[in-house]
Amino acid sequence: MNIGQEILLQLKDEITEVEYKRYIKQLTYDEKKSSSDLAIYYAPNALVSNWIKNKYTTKIEHLFEVKTSTKVTVKIGLKKSFDKRKKSTSQVPKVLQHSLLNPSHTFDNFMVGGSNQFAYAAVKSVSEKAGQTYNPLFIYGGVGLGKTHLMQAAGNVLQNQGKNVIFTTSEQFLNDFLRHVRNHTMDNFKDKYRKCDILLIDDIQFLSNKDIIQEEFFHTFEALKGAGKQIILTADKHPKKIAGLEKRLQSRFEHGLVADIQPPELETKIAIIKNKCELNKVNLTPEIINYIATVIESNVREIEGILSKLHAYSQLMHVDIDLEFTKNVLKDQVQENRANLTLDNITKFVSKDLNIKPSEIRSKGRSRNLVYARRICIYLCRELTQNTMPQLALYFGMKDHTAISHTLKKINSLMQNDEDFKVKIEELTNKITANS
Repeated sequence: MNIGQEILLQLKDEITEVEYKRYIKQLTYDEKKSSSDLAIYYAPNALVSNWIKNKYTTKIEHLFEVKTSTKVTVKIGLKKSFDKRKKSTSQVPKVLQHSLLNPSHTFDNFMVGGSNQFAYAAVKSVSEKAGQTYNPLFIYGGVGLGKTHLMQAAGNVLQNQGKNVIFTTSEQFLNDFLRHVRNHTMDNFKDKYRKCDILLIDDIQFLSNKDIIQEEFFHTFEALKGAGKQIILTADKHPKKIAGLEKRLQSRFEHGLVADIQPPELETKIAIIKNKCELNKVNLTPEIINYIATVIESNVREIEGILSKLHAYSQLMHVDIDLEFTKNVLKDQVQENRANLTLDNITKFVSKDLNIKPSEIRSKGRSRNLVYARRICIYLCRELTQNTMPQLALYFGMKDHTAISHTLKKINSLMQNDEDFKVKIEELTNKITANS
C-alpha cells in the first residue's frame, strides 16, 4: 500500500462512512507523478473533484504533514486533465488556500434595504480596495440577516482576482489551532493564516473567554494588518458587548469600521421573499407574500425554509398555494414565533412607536391620539397573542368582551377603507414579531 492510500485510510477514521464511500474512496493516488512535497490524486469526475477540493484538501495535506514531517501540496484533478499536461510535477503551480466560499453568495443577489445599506456599501468598498480602507471591517447583527452572505460576496470577488482568500468560522480556526499545537506544527499554522491576502472569520464572538486562542489571533491580526492584508469579521453583537473579549482585540476591531445589520423592514422583507420565489420557482400572490412578510421573523433563512415548506406541501397534497393554505401550513410556526409575546410587550412597543405612555393607552382617555393608539394595541394583542376577548377587556380596563368585539370590528373596517391605517398595522406587526 502506498502512502497516498494510507493517508485516505487515516481520513476514513475522521469522517462519516457515507462521505468516505461516496467521495474519498473514489480517489486514485498517482505514486509516479507525486513527490516529497506534492501529492497527486485523480477523481472520476468534476463533482467528486470539486467536493474534495473544497472540503478535504487541507485535511489531507495536514495528514501528509503529520506522516512525513514535510509540508505537502495536494492536487485533486481528473485523469484526462493530468494526462494532457506536458509540464513536469515540479512545475505544477501551488494552489491557493481553499476557502470554502459559497459561489452563490454574491453582491448581485443580496437584497439591499435601509436595514443593511451601510454594511453593504462598506463590504462592497472593501471588495474594491482590499487592505486600503476599512481594515478591519467588523459586521454585526442577529442570526440570518446576511452577515455571512456579505462577507463571502467580498471573498468571491477577491478570490476571482487571484487573491489568496481564507474563509473560516472562529470554531474552525480554534480547531485548526489545537490540531497544530498537538502535532507541534505551529509554524505551518502561522504560515497559513498570516500569509494569506484576505482573512474572513465568521462568528468571532465564539473566541470569548478562550485566552490562548485570543493570544494567537491577536498576533495573526497584527501580522496581517501590518502587511496591509484585509480582515473582515462578523459577530452577533458590537465588539464592546462581546463578553470575555480581550480589550486589545476589542480596540483593534473598533479601529477599523464597525457596521451593523438590522432586521429588515417590511419593504425589504417583501423584496427578499419575491427574490427567493424567483430563485426557487415558487409562485405566490402579492397577498400571500405580504402575509408571510408580516407574520414571520426577520430571518432570511427562515424565509427560505417557509418557501420550501409551502412548495413541498403544495406538491405533495396537489393543491394550489392560496392565502388560506399558507395560513394553515404556517400556523404552528407563527404560534411558535409569537409564544413569547405578552400584552405588556405589545403595549410598550406601540407606546414607544406612537410616543404615548403605556399607562395612557390603558386609561379611559378619549382624545383622538389615545383612541387611535388603543385601537391599534387591542388589535395587535388579539392577533399576536392567545388572550381571549374577556382577558383583553380586563387588561385594557374596558367593560366586557363586547367592548373589545366592537373595537375589533371598527379596526377591521378601518383596515378595509384606510390604506394608511392598514400599512401602519402591518408595519407595527412586522416590528413586534421581529423583536419578539
